[in-house]
Amino acid sequence: MAFYIKEAAEKVNLPTHTLRYYEQEGLLPFIKRDEHGNRIFDDNDLLWLDLIVCLRKTDIPLSELRSIVELTKAGDSTAAERKQILEKHKEKMMEKQRDLDSAFIKIKAKLAFYDEIEKKFNEENMPFEA
Repeated sequence: MAFYIKEAAEKVNLPTHTLRYYEQEGLLPFIKRDEHGNRIFDDNDLLWLDLIVCLRKTDIPLSELRSIVELTKAGDSTAAERKQILEKHKEKMMEKQRDLDSAFIKIKAKLAFYDEIEKKFNEENMPFEA
């Protein structure tokens, strides 16, 4: 199935200018164009965009995505190199996840501390019943 840029952008939940930017940055080298020069996205393009969106959410640098694209264009013989880039990125993500888990524990403890303060305050300021 074929999609124009607006439809493709909606399907991957990105603004059209982001898709244009990704193409300008060399991340969408396989996008075709119709006779009027309009971008045509197919299902494989949408799968690739979905992966880009996923990886960008994990803060992968554009340079690493560009490397993956260039290696992909070079063919299947570069699969090990592409895998290495993703493995390295996965390690960075795991380190970040450990940092986030630690921060979550600290925030949870601080919230419990505030709950206790509120509880004590409310008990001390309750009106007396006769």
